[in-house]
Amino acid sequence: MATPVWFITGASSGFGFEIAKFALASGHKVIAAARSAPKLEPLKALGADIIILDVTAPDADIRAAVDRAASLYGRLTHVVNSAGYILEGFTEEQTADEVRALYDTNVLGTHKVCRAAIPHLRAQGAGTIVNFGSLGSWEGGAAWAHYCATKAAVSIFSEGLAEELSPFGIGVVVVEPGYFRTSFLNPGARLAPANTVDAYRTGPWEGRTAILDTVNENQPGDPVAGSRVVFEVVTGGAAAGGRKLPVRLVIGSDCVAVVRKKCEDTLALVNEWETVSVSTDLAK
Repeated sequence: MATPVWFITGASSGFGFEIAKFALASGHKVIAAARSAPKLEPLKALGADIIILDVTAPDADIRAAVDRAASLYGRLTHVVNSAGYILEGFTEEQTADEVRALYDTNVLGTHKVCRAAIPHLRAQGAGTIVNFGSLGSWEGGAAWAHYCATKAAVSIFSEGLAEELSPFGIGVVVVEPGYFRTSFLNPGARLAPANTVDAYRTGPWEGRTAILDTVNENQPGDPVAGSRVVFEVVTGGAAAGGRKLPVRLVIGSDCVAVVRKKCEDTLALVNEWETVSVSTDLAK
């Protein structure tokens, strides 16, 4: 069997970094991509090839980077989209440009890398795409509504993409982590709007954005354990337990609880309003 070849964006930290280490430790080839070359040096020292890439770059640049990655070993078997960030703050405070930049990275960046990689995977008749949603894919929240919206978009996009690519032998999974103890919530990693509105900084929402400061470094999830699960599920290892690749992979006890409650609450809401909802059909 040919050696698996991984292309991983956002590989300089967090899940991308840890998944890359698991792949390298298993003897797989890894092309690690991120915006900062120095932050990729630890993976390079472990044997990874590195590509400097900003996923907000034009389509042609993304395609060139993916084509280059595929040319290194003649194929790609796993494509991981883990680049992303959180924009905190309230909707009234956020400009369209700030929100657009968030979507450019979290949603369109994922789309562009997928679009560039699909021809390679389709030509092989095999491969796996791993996208990253989050707990926010299931639950919106004040002060990070747009971040949650981007992750919900990635999750629903991944469901549709899985259906599109299944006939070509390509699998798609969106990983939806809860809170894991990575650098994702570090103050320097979180972006805030340039403008603030006093009404949200006092009164009912006073201290809302400080919640993430409290959560940071107290997250229940172990990123190494989470990345091991992702790696094993994607490669058919122990965590997969012989099951087929899921379209959504929820990881973290906190995310499991949120998803279960969301499903229960949604079903209750549908039941409560069913009579009204179905009254809108055309008469038969």
